[in-house]
Amino acid sequence: MNKRLRLGLVVAIIAAAAIFAAFWALNINQPTFSPFQPRSPPSVGISGDFEYFYVVFTVISTINIALLVILVLIYADIYNKTRSHFTIGLVIFAVVFLMKDLFSSPFVIGLFSYRAYGLGPFAFLPGIFEFAALSVLLYLSIKY
Repeated sequence: MNKRLRLGLVVAIIAAAAIFAAFWALNINQPTFSPFQPRSPPSVGISGDFEYFYVVFTVISTINIALLVILVLIYADIYNKTRSHFTIGLVIFAVVFLMKDLFSSPFVIGLFSYRAYGLGPFAFLPGIFEFAALSVLLYLSIKY
């Protein structure tokens, strides 16, 4: 597959994942599943969060999961071609980060009736940095 087509496919998958996550996060109506329920602040004086911070966190988390799935597939393909120990390390690295992102996804957290609270914009800042790092890895993996 040519590199432009592959890059276009990757961008389309990531865009579709982001749109799906945003749509789902904004339209969840099941109170036992939604990590975005209105919260009442605890009595210790912590002010309420903006729910949109968690929607952004959901979108970024979903994009990171999509990037990691693509990276795992690319690294597994490279390993099948080269049988390099370094590449198996990259596969393990990507799988571990994928597990971390899956288990910290707001969808999974909400599935078990837990909710993030009190983080505000700090809910999604680590995800943005991870997105930047994964984008560089994906770019380098597709380029070479």
